[in-house]
Amino acid sequence: MKIEFFHDVICSFCFPMSDRMHEIQQEFPEIELIHRSFALGWSANDFETMFGSRAAVKEEVLTHWVHANQNDSKHRFNIEGMRKQRFDFPTSKNALLAAKAAGYIGNQDTYWVLFDKLQEGLFMRSLNIEEPEVIEELVKETTIDFALWKEAVASEAVWTAVQEDFALASAYGLQGVPALIINQKYLINGAVPKQQISQTIQKILAEEKQQQPLVSLTPSSEKSASCEFKEGTWTCH
Repeated sequence: MKIEFFHDVICSFCFPMSDRMHEIQQEFPEIELIHRSFALGWSANDFETMFGSRAAVKEEVLTHWVHANQNDSKHRFNIEGMRKQRFDFPTSKNALLAAKAAGYIGNQDTYWVLFDKLQEGLFMRSLNIEEPEVIEELVKETTIDFALWKEAVASEAVWTAVQEDFALASAYGLQGVPALIINQKYLINGAVPKQQISQTIQKILAEEKQQQPLVSLTPSSEKSASCEFKEGTWTCH
């Protein structure tokens, strides 16, 4: 089974969802989990279009944090800590590129390490994860090779990989995150409870273990132009 986990570092509901997906990965170690980028606010211009001004973003987003903190079983959001900060609410771009660069020089787990660290920085430590210097310090708090990461984050390959995720999200018709795409045909939308995710996965695994009979697409009027082994002899026609 393959699960594509679409998320944004600045997405408040993606914070508890990432925690749940760690539990899901432990419960179903056979699952291939792929992290996909989705930008809620790629640039300052995007925020201005959505909220009217960059300055208006933080207060609105902090109301989302209240709901996300209720959704988070560990209630880790430092809402008042962020409210006291004087910087504008961070955009998605730099953090998404940073996480993708970690995966580029490592693997999906390496991506996840930095994704979680960046979210910790934003939601718990009230850090401005739009600032490259802040991101770099957070990278250094992990075991990620900083020199390799620094080279990758500025590369065209990482930029392209993020853009490809955006294109894939569009092809799937995704309108928001967090979102799970299972085997490219099932969608779990939103930060749903871990038990619901687990039950859905179990149901899909059970269904896909059942061997379905093949459906013939050959017109009955057409000669098969094949050889068949029937009753101990070969018949070709």
